[in-house]
Amino acid sequence: MQESAMLPRDGAVQLIDAEGVVTADAEYALPPTETLLEAYRGLVEGRRINDQASALVRQGRLAVYPSSHGQEACQVAAAMALGDRDWLFPTYRDSVAVIGRGVPPAEAMVLLKGDWHSGYDVREHRVAPQATPLATQLLHAVGFAHAAARRHDDTVVLALCGDGATSEGDFHEALNFAAVFRAPVVFFVQNNEFAISVPLSRQTAAPSLAHKAIGYGMPGRRVDGNDVAAVLAVLREAVDRARTGGGPSLVEAHTYRMQAHTNADDDTRYRERAEVQAWADRDPLRRLRAHLVAEGALDEEREAAYAAGAEAIAASLRTALHTDVEHDPEDLFRFVTATRSPQREEQWALLRGELERDAEQHPAPAGGSR
Repeated sequence: MQESAMLPRDGAVQLIDAEGVVTADAEYALPPTETLLEAYRGLVEGRRINDQASALVRQGRLAVYPSSHGQEACQVAAAMALGDRDWLFPTYRDSVAVIGRGVPPAEAMVLLKGDWHSGYDVREHRVAPQATPLATQLLHAVGFAHAAARRHDDTVVLALCGDGATSEGDFHEALNFAAVFRAPVVFFVQNNEFAISVPLSRQTAAPSLAHKAIGYGMPGRRVDGNDVAAVLAVLREAVDRARTGGGPSLVEAHTYRMQAHTNADDDTRYRERAEVQAWADRDPLRRLRAHLVAEGALDEEREAAYAAGAEAIAASLRTALHTDVEHDPEDLFRFVTATRSPQREEQWALLRGELERDAEQHPAPAGGSR
């Protein structure tokens, strides 16, 4: 590939502007209306998931929730861009994309509830466990994609990360290996301007994160991350390229983290409210809704149906997370190794004895559990 073809544009690809008006692009076509309606439904559901999960944190039912409020266009497009045989490798902030790939909402929240496992069958849904350490999932994604290529599968892997992950060594190793071995993987960077409290200006001096791609020998693309139509078009082009043997790509979506990093963060300490409000005016839901209403594709009946579907998802989350789970203490030892060692057996025997003595000293009340 020629050097000029690897370089990203000076500006981000945009197909629908902040007012909902179509902006023609010579390279990327606007997705069909039916596709945009599907995307809008995903945006409505994603916003409701974010709001409900944040409420469950305040109620003590989730240990933590890294909201993607304002980034739903990236989440929805990531889920829609992949085929049935493709895989998604998400981060901790990508619950909406995980659910968009078919993972039941309650199962997608198990890890964030504080349990010891990811909560869903990764093989059934072709979604890797959500990764909390920055950039580690990129290496896993590349290895998976490389293995698929060695098997002559047509599987493509979409690896998600944030701008903060691009400062990690794992990011470099993943992109370098993927480019050298032409692995069928797309690196999707959701540049939301902050790595917790560290702004992008303190992370890189590059013109954009997409410009990093040329150093590895792969194309870099920039897209308006609040324009779901543009994100979907750019991602699908990169996925198609990977599937047909064109190798990896780096896609940078310019978006914004509207809420705090997590419930443990106070974002008022490092950014001004005026800055946040400016991005609120670029809201991905409002943008696509304006376009679909202007086109006559979105009426009150359809919008009510989408809202009802989103509320049903929120209700399922409330029901699941307000249900107390009976934990089996032996699980601490059951899944460490395939065959339990004598040391593990001894440890389990010690714990079991302590639990039995505690139960004898503090019996459960009649008709209830302790």
